[in-house]
Parts: sequence; C-alpha cells; structure tokens
Amino acid sequence: MLDVVSSQPIGSGEPSRLAAPAPPDSEALDAYSRVVTAVAERVGPAVVRVDVRKARGGSAGVGSGVVIAPDGLVLTNAHVVDAAHDIRLLDSEGRSIEARKLGEDPDTDLALLRADSARDLPFAPLGDSKALRRGQLVVAIGNPLGFECTVTAGVISALGRSLRAKSGRLIEDVIQTDAALNPGNSGGPLVSSSGEVVGINTAVILGAQGICFAVASNTARFVLSQLIRHGRVRRAYIGVSAQTVPISRRQAHAADVANASGAMVTTLEPHGPAAAAGLMSLDVIVRADGLQVTGVDDLIRLLDAERIGKTIPIDVLRRGALRSFSVTPSERPAAAVVASRSGA
Repeated sequence: MLDVVSSQPIGSGEPSRLAAPAPPDSEALDAYSRVVTAVAERVGPAVVRVDVRKARGGSAGVGSGVVIAPDGLVLTNAHVVDAAHDIRLLDSEGRSIEARKLGEDPDTDLALLRADSARDLPFAPLGDSKALRRGQLVVAIGNPLGFECTVTAGVISALGRSLRAKSGRLIEDVIQTDAALNPGNSGGPLVSSSGEVVGINTAVILGAQGICFAVASNTARFVLSQLIRHGRVRRAYIGVSAQTVPISRRQAHAADVANASGAMVTTLEPHGPAAAAGLMSLDVIVRADGLQVTGVDDLIRLLDAERIGKTIPIDVLRRGALRSFSVTPSERPAAAVVASRSGA
C-alpha cells in the first residue's frame, strides 16, 4: 500500500503553496541576450583593431586593443606590437588613426599606446578583477582572424592562474575563460556584465577547446601606472641565472629548512649585486627577505620594485650548510632578457 503524504505542512494550519513555475527558457535566453547586447553596445566602440608593420615593410600582424581614456590611451598585448615600426588603429567607425608605443612590459604581455591626433574617443573603464567569481558571465570583444568587432561570451572558468610570458616570467593572477578567442583577439578586452574591462585577452592553448586566458585588470592597472610614470615596469635585479632543483629531506633536515626545492644559481653577473654579496654558482637559494624560495619563479616574484636599493637577507645552501648573505638588488636593466626562464 502506498503511503499518503499530506499536502499540508506539519504544524501549519495553512495549506502548502506550490512553488512558482520556472520562467520559460525563452525568458532566460532573452535576459542573457540583453546583457551581452548591452555590453557590446557599451564597450564595442572603445575596441580598436591594431595593425602593425615592421621596419622593412610588410604586415607584422593584427591584434586588438581597448581605449581606456578619452585622450587616446590604448591597452593591448606586448606581443602584438613587438618590434613594431608603424602602428595604426582602426576604430569601430572605420577611421584609421596613427599610434605610437608609450611603453611595454613583456613580463605581463601588456603594452600602452597613444592614438595620435585623436581626442574624446569612446573608452571603457578598467574594473576590479578581484571582485570576479567563477561562473560569472563575461564578454570578449576583438578582431579574431581579422574579423572586426567580433563578440563572444562565456563564463569565468577559473581565477588566479599563472601563465608563462614570452620573457619567461610568470604572469600572476591570470583569468581563465571559455569565451571563444582566436588569433587577433589578443589585446582586446574581457568585459563583465556591468560593462567594465576586467581583463586583457592574451592567450589561447592551441588544440584545446574553451581554455583561454586574460591578464587581470588589476595587473593591467598597475602596469599602466608604471608605463605612464617610467615608460617601463621597474623590477629588482640581483644578476643571477638559476634553475629550480629538489632538496632532499636529509639536506633540509640537516640545514633546518622546510624547503623541498630551491633556486640553484647557475651563473652570476660578474659585478652584479649577488656576486658582490658573495653568492657563488651552485648555491641553492632557499629564502629571500625572510620569505621561502622554492624555485626560480618564487625568486623572480620576490624581486619587485619595492626591493630596489633595499638590502635584504638571502639564505642559501652551500655544500649542505645554510649560509646567509646581505644583497642589495638594483633596478633591472631595461634591456635585460630572461634567458631560459631563469634570469633574476
């Protein structure tokens, strides 16, 4: 015999009310479409195509950019304008505008352009990428494969990713999205449903589906301020090349360190800060300025602008013994190139 369940809640003198029926799919789709359409209409006019030519002539590539200020400041990717001799912007109305590069930061794959003889341009504000949540709707606008003003939509797949830049340095706090991106989207904006730029699209994993990345807007804001002020992003430099190596439990226990790995110095700049302080090849750096170093990426991450000219302790394992040195990082030369993902 089937049990009969009363439609009246226990302890209630009123009959239960049925839940309101879910809205039809068409209503949900209409709401989604309205959001994407509103974002495209609001931010689309601020997105530009970036045409680059090299010194010897011939097209070097096509990318995207976003105007972030009405006086013609444009953010794009550093790899889009790398080695550019001539840069032209094509706006949503088909106007061609000459531009010049104010600065670039290959370590975050960002570059800042100035649109010449252009004022009161449509622009899009930078939002707060820290406020993003996984699953949040985002819209990408750009010029994939040369198709101007293309709009795609998706969600935030993950936050806080790390991505290797062409320079070898890790770009931190990268946004992963499934909004479709293709070559030519590079440098275009990733936009929240409120119409704020929350990322600068930068990379696609070839062969993968729905795995794309954008540099977070908070990173872009920091880089922007540095490029405007200095023409580059200032970072500290101790003049070493290194590689990540494991540290055995026996070594770690004997030296009383918690590291399972560290950054082993492979070469030193002859008159660099590390060499002047007494570091040697084969030293394994395990701490810097009191913070654990488990590899090259940790060491590079620690060498930020705040440590330029500041004497910091660097602890190393040398022949199994823990030794400490006082190192004063200098400003990294503008022409310094991170070789084999290991320069610091």
